[in-house]
Amino acid sequence: MVEGPALTVRFWGVRGSIACPSPSHMVFGGNTSCLEVRAGERILILDAGTGIRPLGQILKREGATEADILFSHTHWDHVNGFPFFAPAFEPGCTFRVFAGHLAGEGGIREAIAGHMHEPMFPVPLDVMRARLKFTDFPAGETLDLGPGLRARTAPLNHPNGATAYRIEHRGRSVCYVTDTEHVPGRPDERVLELIAGADLVVYDSTYTDAGFPARVGWGHSTWQEGLRLLRRAGAKRLAVFHHDPDHDDEAMSAIERELASESDGNLVAREGLRLDLAGAAA
Repeated sequence: MVEGPALTVRFWGVRGSIACPSPSHMVFGGNTSCLEVRAGERILILDAGTGIRPLGQILKREGATEADILFSHTHWDHVNGFPFFAPAFEPGCTFRVFAGHLAGEGGIREAIAGHMHEPMFPVPLDVMRARLKFTDFPAGETLDLGPGLRARTAPLNHPNGATAYRIEHRGRSVCYVTDTEHVPGRPDERVLELIAGADLVVYDSTYTDAGFPARVGWGHSTWQEGLRLLRRAGAKRLAVFHHDPDHDDEAMSAIERELASESDGNLVAREGLRLDLAGAAA
């Protein structure tokens, strides 16, 4: 008999655009995008924003030596923690690195290496001593990540491209849908198909509906659109994610109250939050 949850999720970075470590951002957190998903013994890491640094410290302490890193895309706020991911410098570690937006455009290895190239950064990718295996795929494919573990993918509406993931294990599913821009009144059918019936949907909620018209073309969405998609797709729970750095704790708390008034069980993600797919927080 299999014990424990099918999947557990931990938020290590929930902020979008740029890290904001300030006293007014302490409650929800200032690190940029990074999620940890555990499926039995397997560890998946979604994006490598600044939140991947503390995750790496925990993995070293645990003695973890393998993980899959799935990139939504390679804008700075989703990759700039990678050079500070300590396990990548350990020769006994192995990491498989995936991206769905760079096939035919140089690939994920070259994109990461470019971020770590002088004069932008003094330590090149080749200094990392872990075994790094880079895989590019066209968004829309399904990735086989091991026995009973797969990730369905879909392309997103974002400058330079981005990829959404639906991770499935033992009959449970968590969807990671960031960074994406919706068209008001026209739900994204690719997103709807990906999140249909999902247990948890982590969704790009950088803006609110009220502020969105001033940000058209910036590549992001709203928590209200996330809620509309959730209901239309019959998904179970929404996690508001990729918070605007201009939204301090007071602003985020107001969003949390409004979300609670319009729905039951949905949440605003904050650093350190742990969830199982039944929705229990620890």
